[in-house]
Amino acid sequence: MTPEVDAADASRAVRRAVEECLADIPADHLVLVAVSGGADSLALAQAVAATGRPCAAAIIDHGLQAESAEVAARAADECARLGLDPVLVERVDVSAKGSGPEAAARDARRSALEGIADRLGAAAILLAHTRDDQAETVLLRLARGSGARSLAAMAAVAGRWRRPLLDVPRDIVRASASGLEVWDDPHNADPAYARTRVRHQALPALVDALGPDVVAGLARSARLLGDDADALDSLAREAAVAVVAPDGSLDAVGLAALPRALRTRILRSAAITAGCPAGALTSAHVDRLEALVSDWHGQGAADLPGGLAGERSYGRLAIRRVPPVAERRRHEREE
Repeated sequence: MTPEVDAADASRAVRRAVEECLADIPADHLVLVAVSGGADSLALAQAVAATGRPCAAAIIDHGLQAESAEVAARAADECARLGLDPVLVERVDVSAKGSGPEAAARDARRSALEGIADRLGAAAILLAHTRDDQAETVLLRLARGSGARSLAAMAAVAGRWRRPLLDVPRDIVRASASGLEVWDDPHNADPAYARTRVRHQALPALVDALGPDVVAGLARSARLLGDDADALDSLAREAAVAVVAPDGSLDAVGLAALPRALRTRILRSAAITAGCPAGALTSAHVDRLEALVSDWHGQGAADLPGGLAGERSYGRLAIRRVPPVAERRRHEREE
C-alpha cells in the first residue's frame, strides 16, 4: 500500500523541481505551460505560477471527446485562477493520416504549442510528464525492441521543450494538486491503449515482483541510456565527415570499418537527409541499408519509406528517390 503523501510537502517538492529546471532561464522571461486539465499538468501550472515568474498556459482541445470544449474551458478557468496569464485555448484538427490517433493527436498538439510559444515569445514550453510516465515509456519501447536512443525515452530538456517533473513520482505530483479542480481523462483507464495496460497491469506486476524501486530504476536507465546515446551520436557525426560525400553518397568500405553503432546512426541520418520521413524510418529499414555494407553479396536495392531506396554500386552507397512501381514497369516494357 502506498503511504499517504502530505500535500504541503508534495507542493514544495514539485515547486523545487520546477525551479531547478528553469534555473538557467532569466526570471523575467515568459514560460508556457501545456495544460490538459489533468492533475499532473495543473500541478505543474500551480508550481510555475508560485515561482512568481511570467507564465502562460496553453490548453489544446483535440475535439476527440464530446465534452472536450467544456474540459478545456474548465482547465482555462483553473489556470486563470492560479494566476497564469495569458491563458489560451486552441482547437486542433486531428487527422491520423496513417499514423494512428494517438500519434496524430501528439503531432497536432506539439505543432499548436510551438505556434503559441512563437506568438508569445516564450523561452520554454513545459510538459508535465512524471517519473512514472518515463518508466511506462521505457517499458513500451523495450517491448518494441528499441535501441539506446529510443530507450532514453523522454528528455528533461530538448531545445525549448522542458519536463520539470520527470524525476518526480506521480503520487507526489498529484498530491500537490489536491486543492485543484482536475479532470480525469477516460482514455487513461481504457485498456484498448497499450500505455493504459502498462500503467495498470504491467508496471504494478513488476513492482509486486521486484519491489517499489522498479519505477525509479527504469527512469534511471533512461537517463543513463540518454548519456550513452548522446556520446554515440556525437562520435557518429565526427565519423560521418570521412564517409559521406558532398552529394550524399557514402563510402561503403569506410562505413564497414566503423563499429555498427556508429554505422547505423550514419545510415539513418543519411536516409533522413535524402528525404525519408523520420517517423516512418524503422530499425528494419536501417538494417536493410546496413546489410549493403556489412553483408554485401550483390543484392538489390533496399526500399525505404518516402519512395526512396538505398543501392550499392562500385563501393559507394547512394540513397535516391525511385519512381513508383507502375512507372518502373512501364519503363522496363518500353526498353
